[in-house]
Amino acid sequence: MNRLLRTGLAGAMVVLLSAPVVALAVDDPSEMLSDPKQESRAEAIGAQLRCLVCQNESIEDSGATLARDLRTVVREHVAKGESNQQVIDWMVARYGNFIRLSPPVTVATLLLWGMPVLALIMGLVAAALAFRRRRSGPAPLSEAEQTRLKELSDGH
Repeated sequence: MNRLLRTGLAGAMVVLLSAPVVALAVDDPSEMLSDPKQESRAEAIGAQLRCLVCQNESIEDSGATLARDLRTVVREHVAKGESNQQVIDWMVARYGNFIRLSPPVTVATLLLWGMPVLALIMGLVAAALAFRRRRSGPAPLSEAEQTRLKELSDGH
């Protein structure tokens, strides 16, 4: 029975430790707005903004201190009655497009995403040209070179 109990406890620990942990980054209820509609808007805005510390999480999902400060700023702007776009524009003006989890498509982002493809194409073209040159073999000897070769081979 003792072995069965230990096995059961070990199994329970494995299940508990492997289960996804769902935690809200808003850990302080005082952080939340009292109006549910405004809180919902603030959460929607925060879900679009990147945590500058974590970089792959939104400020709503991050537990970083800076993310908490940014959530507070978002909620202050929402409470003032600003639109979602105004709040996002304020954040972009302050932190640049990097703060957006999905930055807008611009010439710079197209270049950023297109450069690896362009480099791959250029590499394939260079390799194909090098392969073609190698397969064609050396150029035939000119008449002067053939004459010189004949003189050298006859002399020995």
